[in-house]
Amino acid sequence: MRAFRMPGWASSLIGAVAIIAVWWLASIIVPTTGTYAPVPSPPAVLETLVTDGIGFYWPNFSVTIAEAGIGYFWGNLIALILAALVLIFPFLDGVINQFAVITYCVPIVAIGPLAIVILGGAKTAGDPSATAVFFAALSVMFTTIVGALLGLKAADKAALDVVAVYGGSRLTQLRKVRLIAALPSILNALQIAVPAAFLGAILGEYFGKIERGVGPILVAAQVSLNSPRVWGLFLLCAIVAIIGFAIVGLIGRVIAPWSAGTKAGV
Repeated sequence: MRAFRMPGWASSLIGAVAIIAVWWLASIIVPTTGTYAPVPSPPAVLETLVTDGIGFYWPNFSVTIAEAGIGYFWGNLIALILAALVLIFPFLDGVINQFAVITYCVPIVAIGPLAIVILGGAKTAGDPSATAVFFAALSVMFTTIVGALLGLKAADKAALDVVAVYGGSRLTQLRKVRLIAALPSILNALQIAVPAAFLGAILGEYFGKIERGVGPILVAAQVSLNSPRVWGLFLLCAIVAIIGFAIVGLIGRVIAPWSAGTKAGV
């Protein structure tokens, strides 16, 4: 008897419906204080999103997306270069792994003020904040370094030996064998780095010196206890992160279809 396998879209739909149902139930159960509802109902949040309109959200989200994109590019580029250096110069393995752990463990609250003092914020309203870009780049390094190293070190030893026998250097092994073998792991790491970069950019905006962005309007909504807007911003942030995650995943399937368990051309 063939086991029933639920399509991916169906499980995603059921999960979304379940989350909305739990959210709606929580909005009924959690007590309100006067007109303030800590957990607003989904219709109330949707009404706030429609009332605020794209003219309010897009100018702020576009800044944060730009910061996340810049940080994502530079953070991943540095991480991939560091991972490649480990394969060319093995004695750097411990140093680079420690650096990756530090980028993951360092308390953002502690280095946030330093980043503001050194890098500053946005020069003019609407420009990306250097601090937000820095935190976006910092947020992706650990995942990408670890994912790239795992993939690069998992290359077939026989293929590496063939390259070495024919006089190939470590750099040749990296280009001819390791990069191809590591491509699925690298693409998975890059996919996971998308929401991390977006979150890092928002955290960077929390330290101030920026007039536009998700961070400032989120802080303003919190201060004014505008819970429907806070929840609406949470939903929009989740949607942006999911879209970015899906886009990188789609690119990964096109570049390396075998990583998803499918055959090229199918």
